Amino acid sequence: MRIFLSTVAVLFGIVLPVVPAASEDDIRSTVDRIVKPVMAEHQIPGFSVGILLAGQHHVFHYGVSSRETGSPVDGATLFEIGSLSKPFTGTLLARLQAENSISLSTQVKELLPELSQSPLGAASLLDLHTYVAGGLPLQFPAGVNEQNFLSFYKAFEPTGEIGTSRLYSNTSIGLSGYLAAKRAGAPFPSLLGKKVIQPLNLSDTFLSVPKDRLSSYAQGYTSADAPVRVNPGVFDDEAYGIKTTAADLLSFVEASVNPDRFKGPLKTALIAARSPVYQVHRMYQGLGWELYRAPARRADLLQGVDPDFVLKANKIDPPSLHVPAEMVATASKTGSTGGFGAYALFQPERGTGIVILANRFWPNPARIETAHSILEKLDRGFFDD
Repeated sequence: MRIFLSTVAVLFGIVLPVVPAASEDDIRSTVDRIVKPVMAEHQIPGFSVGILLAGQHHVFHYGVSSRETGSPVDGATLFEIGSLSKPFTGTLLARLQAENSISLSTQVKELLPELSQSPLGAASLLDLHTYVAGGLPLQFPAGVNEQNFLSFYKAFEPTGEIGTSRLYSNTSIGLSGYLAAKRAGAPFPSLLGKKVIQPLNLSDTFLSVPKDRLSSYAQGYTSADAPVRVNPGVFDDEAYGIKTTAADLLSFVEASVNPDRFKGPLKTALIAARSPVYQVHRMYQGLGWELYRAPARRADLLQGVDPDFVLKANKIDPPSLHVPAEMVATASKTGSTGGFGAYALFQPERGTGIVILANRFWPNPARIETAHSILEKLDRGFFDD
């Protein structure tokens, strides 16, 4: 599976905000009516919502960042966003390609000679990053660590032809980020900071939370209400490692909605990350972002988080290089760790987006339903149900 991302990307560079302005009080009232019952139903201690509407940011906070301390959630509260880190990684890889530091068509064996005799060696960075590298599993087996991960990849036997089926996988996308950084000649965290986080002025976005910000780092809770934070793991930075605030995540979404505010490789990267690589059922896979038609359909978004879709291999179709922008113009991504549940949704042509952060694990469909309920009230043209 190969695609010229730059050709597809030009379809997604125009932003036409069409949503009328709403008062802050009206927006807060709408969000309050939806969020408070959701928090009660799912026993969520703390919650932040960020909304991009008619070019304006609206951020609201609820509950506590820690049940133990009772500290309220506020603008400084840091949440784990899990797999919502993947669009950050995709934006980085797209920028490195735009700068000619890497090519997403490069095969694994060129970057890891140790895998030259392995079937995985024929996969490209793009195959890895879009989960079509032959069925790599969601997580590493127990015992795999920073010292022996190569043995895992050497022993891997594809369950299907590379480039033909999608199987959502941290071990796949994580390796793509690791190898891209290796080819670019710098550690992944420093590249992400220099190429994405800092240029977008995301001053409250971290892979490792600084000591002077630990008091703002929310305590997460499992679905059984046990306190937990994400554990270090192989390629955690690349696949699920970001901690951020609602305001920063909303700023990242706005940059993805309106990349014309930036220039050069960063603009190119933001567009490429939300451009389709292939189609699988009703979803188009981007570089981290998951894409749908516009107006969005709730049923399509829910299909994107169905266990049979996420946890099983699904055959793909390469997209047409002339897909109309209005057909693939809604971006969506959930993110979870053991104690946090996040979601982001936006539509570039409407200039509308939403981010939701919670410090308790809660079901992906409930996050989509919550976003749907909020945007249905605030931007009635966003959905097509």
